[in-house]
Amino acid sequence: MAKTKQQKDVIVADLKEKLARTKAIVFGDYYGLSVGEVETLRRSLRENGGEFVVTKKSLLNVALKDSDIDGVNAKELPGGLGVAFGFEDEVAPAKVLAEFSKEHEAFTLNGGVLEGKFIGNDQVVALAKLPSKDELIAKVVGSIKAPITGFVGVMKGNLRNIVGVLNAIKETKV
Repeated sequence: MAKTKQQKDVIVADLKEKLARTKAIVFGDYYGLSVGEVETLRRSLRENGGEFVVTKKSLLNVALKDSDIDGVNAKELPGGLGVAFGFEDEVAPAKVLAEFSKEHEAFTLNGGVLEGKFIGNDQVVALAKLPSKDELIAKVVGSIKAPITGFVGVMKGNLRNIVGVLNAIKETKV
């Protein structure tokens, strides 16, 4: 059944709101997936701070006109249009969809948007291989912490040596 103009306006307004909040977008062709598989994908994206929306290409194009995203024409994307929005992490939607496409051959990646510009499929896959934001933060903290930990170890070693010398002096005097 065709959607009314009011229903389409609500969908476009929702897409515009998502486009304004998102840090990254990944497009995928969901044709051939069962409803259960799409729901699994949606659940996985929600757990990673994102959202998966199935929409008409023409409605997405209308929403994109008023956004600051360049170089995207949804009508040029093949198959059924599934859009993964990443609200918390730029890497999360690419990681989730790339992993999902490995497990489900019917799902294919069709590019994405990062920093307001369209990126190709190969760039989405490269983005998916990057460590997550939490992993990068942990690495930076570990790098900052390493010299301090080494310094504390050296200081503990000096204390142990002094205690060892004092014990040796005590043993020789008794």
